[in-house]
Amino acid sequence: MQSYLYFPGCSLRTVAKPFDASAKACARALGTDLKEMQGWLCCGAVCSNTSDNLMTQAGPNRILARAQAEGNSLVTLCAGCYNVLKRTSIQAKRNRERQERINDFNEEPFTGDVNVLHLLEVLRDFVGFDTIREKVKIRLQGLPVGAYYGCLLLRPSREMQLDDPHRPTVIEDLLESTGCAPVEYPSRTECCGSYLSVPSPETIQRLSGAIVKSARSNGAKLIAVSCPLCKYNLELSQAHEPEPMPIVYFTQLLGIALGLSKQDLELDDLHYQTIRSNLQAPMEGVVKQ
Repeated sequence: MQSYLYFPGCSLRTVAKPFDASAKACARALGTDLKEMQGWLCCGAVCSNTSDNLMTQAGPNRILARAQAEGNSLVTLCAGCYNVLKRTSIQAKRNRERQERINDFNEEPFTGDVNVLHLLEVLRDFVGFDTIREKVKIRLQGLPVGAYYGCLLLRPSREMQLDDPHRPTVIEDLLESTGCAPVEYPSRTECCGSYLSVPSPETIQRLSGAIVKSARSNGAKLIAVSCPLCKYNLELSQAHEPEPMPIVYFTQLLGIALGLSKQDLELDDLHYQTIRSNLQAPMEGVVKQ
């Protein structure tokens, strides 16, 4: 079994437990293992670009130093954690003098020799979508899903390099391997409003509401995300709607296709029934193709 060192982050231990549980269950079903790193702490949630405030870099550098002691790569799930850790790793190599000051403070030296990966990269580049297609037990035939990328998976593109920042396909390609019918819509890379949900919920209503409207108007019946905050904001913008668009983690859809139970994936009944009711073929008795 291939093992990957794994950083869960804060949200996946609290409000986003289903993301953590479904990712681990999918990894096991695909013959891989997400091995949680030792001594992890909060990444800081936002990557700081200030040159004169190195305290903001202490946390993510300490995480990467500890990961470096266990291997040369680190897998993340949350788009925010991925953005912070990947950019921190890159910045450590760009400015050696600055990095030495951070290392002196932390007393846990990080040299920049950790390749920060998102689980989507692992599924695409190492497991392979063809392999996933072969392992599918329940094809989500024709399920109209809108993939939502948001900001942090893709930008700044020069550093993130996960996919084309303007026309990404990695989530859609994964969804297609399970039988889904991905829905392309204009707002899938727009910002949901991020942390403005605290000081300015009306901004979230406008930004996230426009994303949901865009997905719905192009035929999506649910939206797949890779960020707990994006999920929260997209749901918050629909708080007063009689029939809100279900927002699920991409790992939950993958898990259903791999034959895992909704309990394994921590998927609630409403979202599960939405998925079942929008398939082009019944879930029971569907054979792998």
